[in-house]
Amino acid sequence: MTIPVDHVKTLTSSTNLARPDEERKGWGARKPPAFDPEFTPGARNAVNVCLRVQPSERVCVITDEVTLEIAAAIVHELDQVGAPYKVWVLEDLAPRPLTNLPQEVVEDLETSQVSIFAVQAQRNELRSRMQMTDVVNRRKIRHAHMVNINRQIMLEGMRADFNKVDRLSAKIVEMVRKAQRVRATTAAGTDLTAELNHNYRWLKTSGLITPEKWGNLPGGEIFTTPGEVNGTFVIDGVVGDYLCAKFGNLRENPLTIHMKKNRLTEAHSDNRELEDDFWKYTHTDENSDRVGEFAIGTNIDLKDVIGQILQDEKYPGVHIAFGNPYGAHTGADWDSSTHIDVVGRKFNIWVDEQQIMQDGKFLVEA
Repeated sequence: MTIPVDHVKTLTSSTNLARPDEERKGWGARKPPAFDPEFTPGARNAVNVCLRVQPSERVCVITDEVTLEIAAAIVHELDQVGAPYKVWVLEDLAPRPLTNLPQEVVEDLETSQVSIFAVQAQRNELRSRMQMTDVVNRRKIRHAHMVNINRQIMLEGMRADFNKVDRLSAKIVEMVRKAQRVRATTAAGTDLTAELNHNYRWLKTSGLITPEKWGNLPGGEIFTTPGEVNGTFVIDGVVGDYLCAKFGNLRENPLTIHMKKNRLTEAHSDNRELEDDFWKYTHTDENSDRVGEFAIGTNIDLKDVIGQILQDEKYPGVHIAFGNPYGAHTGADWDSSTHIDVVGRKFNIWVDEQQIMQDGKFLVEA
């Protein structure tokens, strides 16, 4: 939970080091807010390690009222680097939930080399986020996607050693790119196999963001669009999109799903509301029930699922997503208007015949 600014005993103001001209400060008519200095290590990691922002690069920062304090910590680090930026607070531009990405933000993205999206997701806003990533993809902007970033994530996942995570990710992605299949099991009952399609690319989003692929922060995963997934997944971690905030950590009330020929065929949970909401979400359009992403989390600095999809999908293990396959990156030739991740715990993973994870621990050195 993000603590209110008024409750922080020691705060840092991003005005301390900001230059006087409005282009540099980038807050427009707003006064730069104070922020908890505990956010500084994660913010510095984002700007200096993950995005490697240079003084000559223009940065588009998109945030909202709830996430303003975290955005201020990140902007403080941009001031330290000396890069020009503009901060957009969504509530200043349009009513929430957004139906479309505000034109002012689109125009700023068109002239930026780096972008940061630190916002709390609201229901039915996926369309506006896809409009944003369409610009990011076309212009090859180094983009940090920080949907639902909060205090806990800033103090945990954003303090990871992303260079170490990148070394592990590189080793795992090299293995899976040569493989025919990946099998995953858990003691809770997961047993699924992904047959891989070598026409689809594997992506490494380790937290070190490049122009070729924007990345979630905190980072730490490799993913592809699978050829075909079959089997059972016991979701005792978390489900994504707006259902994440609604249902949180699923350790005590898991959702069990079954897949056949890459389609969701069954979903069951003692929590009937979760079961019904998930089923409805995954039947929004003709491909909402189709497995669009097969991924392996590689952020070895994460110790457990916390009930926040932004961080939890990087937790070591397998996660999959139904819907949009990110075809612009993977090469998948189909689409969907939805995308929802599902995460479990303590996996055993085999790449072809080689076991790479046992009970949630990698057997491959970083």
